[in-house]
Amino acid sequence: MLTNIMYTTIYVTDQDRALAFYTDGLGLEKRIDFPGPDGRFLTVGVPDSPVQIILWSHPAAAGQPADVGREAAPGPLILESDDLRKDFEIMRRRGVDFEESEPVDYPFGIRVEAVDPDGNRVSLRQQRQP
Repeated sequence: MLTNIMYTTIYVTDQDRALAFYTDGLGLEKRIDFPGPDGRFLTVGVPDSPVQIILWSHPAAAGQPADVGREAAPGPLILESDDLRKDFEIMRRRGVDFEESEPVDYPFGIRVEAVDPDGNRVSLRQQRQP
């Protein structure tokens, strides 16, 4: 029986640059940084969450696929916030680039899309409270 999501992978061209974006920009914490036989195994995660995001160096596959437009599906990573407008302001002050100028209200809650240095969209969400 499956019990947990251990890892998800984001492909990046420069692991140090990606690490700075995900830790200094989004506020995630570095978890693992190991020079493995297949390349550097580098992970980050949301504090107090068991799920880790692998920042895997793969220059040919980094960023969104070429045929993905702005109105496409969310990015490969969706992070939840309990106060997205506050987090948005903090991240913007840290230099994070967003597709929208402000978080947008939707029937399900609030959302905004950040973009990492490789063009990966990072969806930030806050669920609407009943």
